[in-house]
Amino acid sequence: MSCWPASALALALLAPWPAQAHDAPHDQRLPAIGPAPDFTLTSQDRARVSLSDFRGKVIAIAFIYTYCTDVCPMLTANMASVQEKLGFAFGSKIDFVSITVDPERDTPDVLKEYAQNFGADLKGWSFLTGDPAVVHEVGRKYGVIANKAANGDVDHTLLTSLVDRNGILRVQYLGVRFDLEEFRDDLVSLLDESK
Repeated sequence: MSCWPASALALALLAPWPAQAHDAPHDQRLPAIGPAPDFTLTSQDRARVSLSDFRGKVIAIAFIYTYCTDVCPMLTANMASVQEKLGFAFGSKIDFVSITVDPERDTPDVLKEYAQNFGADLKGWSFLTGDPAVVHEVGRKYGVIANKAANGDVDHTLLTSLVDRNGILRVQYLGVRFDLEEFRDDLVSLLDESK
């Protein structure tokens, strides 16, 4: 198995951020966890991309790798379906970021092909890689634990983080089977929050 399932909650609890979906009713604001950890990585187009580049937008940050054969493609496909449901807001007000946990194999060209295979709109979705030590540290700061097996598979926690327009980490979804309508609604609610 190449990605840890949602049952790996105990491992996620070791992370610096709590993996929490919100419990707030829809008329209340989502919780604020704290400032989202900064990063500067390389996109599928070989551009330098930093968290600060997304200031003023709501972003969803996921950790995947292209050689994964089970849950990573499922997560990417789920995000692609939500991308479609966001309409004009996607790319102008809401962006997705997928960061590889396998930077040795996931070059910009490999990530670009992966993005195209899933119908990712690259005007609003960045697929990022970089120096393995830097990528590992970014993942660690977001609570993602990743270990490469001898056969090349990468065991890792699946956390998808929502960051608001001010760079504050608000919610983290554990696993791949979270409710996609709730995910979309959370993105929109963060967009609608008054500053």
